[in-house]
Amino acid sequence: MSAIAYSLDAAAPHCGAVPMVEIRDVSRRFGRKPDLLGRASIALGLVKPPAVVRALDRIDLTIAKGEVVGLVGESGCGKSTLGRIVAGILPPSEGQVFWQGQDIATMPAVERRAESLRIQMVFQNPFAAINPRLPVAEVVGEAPRVHGLIEGGRGAEAAYVDEQLVRAGLDPSLKGRYAHQFSGGQRQRIGIARALAVQPEVLVCDEAVAALDVSIQAQILNLFMDLREELGLTYLFISHDLGVVEHLSDRVAIMYLGRIVEEAPAVEIFSRPNHPYARALLAEVPRIEIGKRAFSSLKGELPSPLHPPSGCHFHPRCPYAFARCKIERPELRTVAPGHKSACHLNERH
Repeated sequence: MSAIAYSLDAAAPHCGAVPMVEIRDVSRRFGRKPDLLGRASIALGLVKPPAVVRALDRIDLTIAKGEVVGLVGESGCGKSTLGRIVAGILPPSEGQVFWQGQDIATMPAVERRAESLRIQMVFQNPFAAINPRLPVAEVVGEAPRVHGLIEGGRGAEAAYVDEQLVRAGLDPSLKGRYAHQFSGGQRQRIGIARALAVQPEVLVCDEAVAALDVSIQAQILNLFMDLREELGLTYLFISHDLGVVEHLSDRVAIMYLGRIVEEAPAVEIFSRPNHPYARALLAEVPRIEIGKRAFSSLKGELPSPLHPPSGCHFHPRCPYAFARCKIERPELRTVAPGHKSACHLNERH
């Protein structure tokens, strides 16, 4: 884990308040939809149905106002898909997404468009996320201009863009340049400025520092925390870097093959993980301590979401699996105050 200083003085989430974002029983599947002839051929048994990727399987998650929720798991577990559903980029195949207690799917179209600005996303690859044919001033200023967030002419827009760039730690004099003229860290700051330009309340950060050098990571992470304190932002922070998640998050959700298997406050989950997958995952976090440690990686490969295992998805790799694990899906149950885990072993004690 990198030696990085973080600022975590932001106010704690309001207990008992309506969550900023809530997803209930959300699933997401990807697959090619057959045409009329294809459907008839499938019904007659002439061809097999097209393969379906089960990216998310009945996910429940809440994010309180002012909270930083860390979302971790192996590559391919569905973290990015969940982030895109929270941000409104992807619709769920099943389930509901609520914004401050309102079901987004039932909102009038005008209201839904307005609320969609309140949740913005910062992507992993800052170069791919920025239009290379537009100068930075247009990248940052286009959305607030289109949505009527800037009052006045070109002078007002220029001042507004300058304000967002300064807030993201960039020199406004560079706003005439294009994406290829910036470093990776600067491009990520441009992406942050673009997200902030529409005055969001929630930021979904999808591996937002994974492509950056460690020293630049520290700067961007501290920027996120400064913005949290300054603007009262709420975060869903998706990352595979457990050290970063531990220091950054108020609460952590651990995903495995499209399901959340454990959820708890960050201090609790890193000190007392409950689920066998969480224990194995957190045991690999490098730590400075006296004495030797024996490292044993998880056995086997992550199963394909095309054909996930029955029952508990983790049972083929779990050293504690028993017969019930292969048949019945474990529910996410409370094992301690604020601590939930999806494991049949909790019912055997």
